[in-house]
Amino acid sequence: MATIRIPTPLRSYTAGLAEIPVQGLTVREVLDNLTYTYPALRPHLYNNSGDLRPFVNLFLGEDNIKELDGIDTPVEEDDRLMLIPSIAGGVF
Repeated sequence: MATIRIPTPLRSYTAGLAEIPVQGLTVREVLDNLTYTYPALRPHLYNNSGDLRPFVNLFLGEDNIKELDGIDTPVEEDDRLMLIPSIAGGVF
């Protein structure tokens, strides 16, 4: 079972949990199982078309899944995924 790390701003949708063990053979399956268990999290990860929102970054170990096979990236039993929402703003 893989583990996914939830960032602080999204933990209110996961009953405050920072790390959640989730089953799945691909990132897609892991996210499907995660949002099945925590449905309030789904609109924060996916747009109305069902695609992962562009500002959602998901790392498998040190690698951004966007640089691998996206949500079809295979996931191993003891893999650690980290969900990192992009943050914009500030003054230059």
